Amino acid sequence: MHNTPASTPAIPGWRLIVSDTGRYWAIRNRAFPRVALRAGVEPAVDADTFEEVQAAVAEQEDKARVAVAAAEKTAVAAVETTGPVS
Repeated sequence: MHNTPASTPAIPGWRLIVSDTGRYWAIRNRAFPRVALRAGVEPAVDADTFEEVQAAVAEQEDKARVAVAAAEKTAVAAVETTGPVS
């Protein structure tokens, strides 16, 4: 495997690698929040084409946003029903 050459498109926030067989891998530069990982979000994805790996990255980023938003909503609801923790 090797890092992609400068002429290959990039995915912001992700490291893109192309294997010797031409398979694309994307690995997130920063860790996802724990709540997203617990929800099954993957910090590394692979695909046969750049477009497919780009779509896989977008899917993981969307899943992470949903997981974080749900956790925040749950935390707010808990504070509203029980009051702040002292």
